[in-house]
Amino acid sequence: MSKRDYYDVLGLSKGASADEIKKAYRKKAKELHPDRNADNPEAETQFKEANEAYEVLKDDDKKAAYDRYGHAAFEGGMGGGGRPGGGFGGAQGQGDFASAFSDVFDDLFGDFMGGQRAGGRQRASRGADLRYNMRITLEDAHQGLQKTIQVPTSVQCDACSGSGAEGGAEPTTCPTCSGMGKVRATQGFFTVERTCPTCSGLGQTIKNPCKVCSGAGRVQKERALSVNIPKGVETGTRIRLAGEGEAGLRGGPPGDLYIFIEVAQHDLFDRDGAHLHCRVPVSMIVAALGGNIEVPSIDGGRSRVAIPAGSQSGRQMRLRGKGMPALRGQGSGDMFIELAVETPVNLTSKQKDLLREFEELSEDNNPESKSFFKSVKGFWDSMKG
Repeated sequence: MSKRDYYDVLGLSKGASADEIKKAYRKKAKELHPDRNADNPEAETQFKEANEAYEVLKDDDKKAAYDRYGHAAFEGGMGGGGRPGGGFGGAQGQGDFASAFSDVFDDLFGDFMGGQRAGGRQRASRGADLRYNMRITLEDAHQGLQKTIQVPTSVQCDACSGSGAEGGAEPTTCPTCSGMGKVRATQGFFTVERTCPTCSGLGQTIKNPCKVCSGAGRVQKERALSVNIPKGVETGTRIRLAGEGEAGLRGGPPGDLYIFIEVAQHDLFDRDGAHLHCRVPVSMIVAALGGNIEVPSIDGGRSRVAIPAGSQSGRQMRLRGKGMPALRGQGSGDMFIELAVETPVNLTSKQKDLLREFEELSEDNNPESKSFFKSVKGFWDSMKG
């Protein structure tokens, strides 16, 4: 059976660039990988065919020979390299496959394995981000506050200046991974990459670890930090303090500190974004006759509110600008007063007699009740019919 043209195998036209060849092979490798095509018996053969094509076309000398002589360039000693891939039947074939697959391994799985290629890794790792939960009052959220907090964290070791080595000596290149931080092992058709067990992925080792930090370059310590809480924060607001997280390993950059705000429930006010709601009880007499009452505001002041005569429970009145300040904005929300007409309790005999007398004189003073019971009577009459 004649061999397919290598460019056709990868879906390329003759003269494709090295970058186009690599991208085409990556696409084919993902598409035809045997693990993803268990129900397709042809996938493995096509997968090997794609690898064989890439093994030739990725090499400038082999590609030039193939472009000139085709498959004949690698038969009968003409190309001097033997059949590319060796049919994938022996150790040489497996080695060639590992070589080809390794070239695109970082591109295929780089993000999954850590996001950096071994050749460009950082020798010191960044410190972890920290979270601090802060509970404040609604008054604090209204006014804003400056608060000092104690944060247990890792800080740079002063004894070794963060290097992890006794006396500040420089770390040496890890002998296991040659400074790459990762080691690779070829298993059949696959190349497996894992973190170096000797240096834990740092690419360096320390001969004489610092006695204070045991070679980590950082020590545990509680730090006092001053935090500025702006006006208008709500539950769930997140404040980032850059560089105030855990110190990096062996001199690496520190992480960040994130402060998560929780605003406690208030006894008088319910919050709805920038608005506040306050339920105010009023006597039956004030609700009926009208009058003035004083209500509290979140800034500690008082506001005088006029109650219209004949007010009912649930009636709301707005006090503009008496709510919460807008976070990172201008102005403030409003405060809404909701009236709760209170029915008197523990009446004396005289009070009861007066109320009964008042009820006898109140036939036209309760229009809502009169309308309701009129509707009820009509409903019952219709049911009888």
